[in-house]
Amino acid sequence: MKILKVTALLMTLLGMAACSSAPELRSDLDPGTDFSKFKTYGFVRVTGTDQAQYQTLVTQHFKAAVRTQMDERGYRFVDSNPDLLVNFNAVLSDKVRVTSQPSGGMYYGYRGYGAWGGYGSYTDVRHYTQGTVNIDLIDTSRQQLVWEGVAVGTVKEKSKLDIGERIANVVALIMEQYPFRAQAD
Repeated sequence: MKILKVTALLMTLLGMAACSSAPELRSDLDPGTDFSKFKTYGFVRVTGTDQAQYQTLVTQHFKAAVRTQMDERGYRFVDSNPDLLVNFNAVLSDKVRVTSQPSGGMYYGYRGYGAWGGYGSYTDVRHYTQGTVNIDLIDTSRQQLVWEGVAVGTVKEKSKLDIGERIANVVALIMEQYPFRAQAD
């Protein structure tokens, strides 16, 4: 049951890449890191999207998408002793937005008595789901986070893309924020 819930949650979350409005993207890096020294990468043993003692399908999609992005940047995947370790996670949060505004006109007194709302007000309550996906790059020599990319957006449940495509799109958007390429030997 927990697995189905997590998979459904992540499928919904990743629909944000297919939304009409793009997610908010941000990234941060350790300014003291020499990124030119990194040439290889691998994945942490247990990622943020894994469950119990096994790798989820969502994790497999994330790994494939990250591999595509890292390979395009000249990094080489290795199983042991990589320069960088990659981790990722996805979270959904239920949100409520409340706005209030006058629903009619305002009456302004003619002898300086002030204004009064003659028609009441309108309150709009909207429930929505916010999704957050993050990708972390860890320097294995120092065991320290050196770069993080994050996408935050409103999740729309309907999408024409399958989950692998949605994950690939979100990962590509996040990785556009990563300004480095592996240097050739």
